[in-house]
Amino acid sequence: MRTNVWFLWLAVGLAACGDSIQPEVSPLDGLACVGGVEKVPEGLKAVDDAALLNEALGKTGEGKLCAGRVYEATAQVAVYRVWNQAKSYTEFGKWWSLSMPSGTVASYREENAICPEWSELNQLTRCTVKLGARVVIGPGQSASCMAMVYEKSPVNQVYMANDTRVGKLYVEGCTQLGMWPQ
Repeated sequence: MRTNVWFLWLAVGLAACGDSIQPEVSPLDGLACVGGVEKVPEGLKAVDDAALLNEALGKTGEGKLCAGRVYEATAQVAVYRVWNQAKSYTEFGKWWSLSMPSGTVASYREENAICPEWSELNQLTRCTVKLGARVVIGPGQSASCMAMVYEKSPVNQVYMANDTRVGKLYVEGCTQLGMWPQ
């Protein structure tokens, strides 16, 4: 009898945790992602914005996000961007991180599925997300590069629809932190 109660307790416990142990699935190609959306910092609240979410998602091999959720900034939230010094216009691109990048360029590329032909990754900028701005956060999709393939990643990335060519910038209070890695 005691064994049956233990198994029942275990089954109920596993069922209650079902969402947390199931991997997220890419809505674009139905393939499992690696990891899921991690806890976001205070100052971001979940909202519905299917159009923005679709901009951030990519199919297997395309880079972007494997899965994600849209959030709106209700307070200042720090974000970091590694970019290419030779192309100053890339400082305020679409892909950011919630934590200060560390490690080597090679490890950062692998963790974030960033093809070498996309960026030199040699400068670091810190900004805050503007109040009311919307971002998408989720684990990385795989990327097929010219000379290699980066696998899907559990590392959460931040997507925002910055486009300085048309005056769209969803960050403010930016500081160039200099060469990266230091």
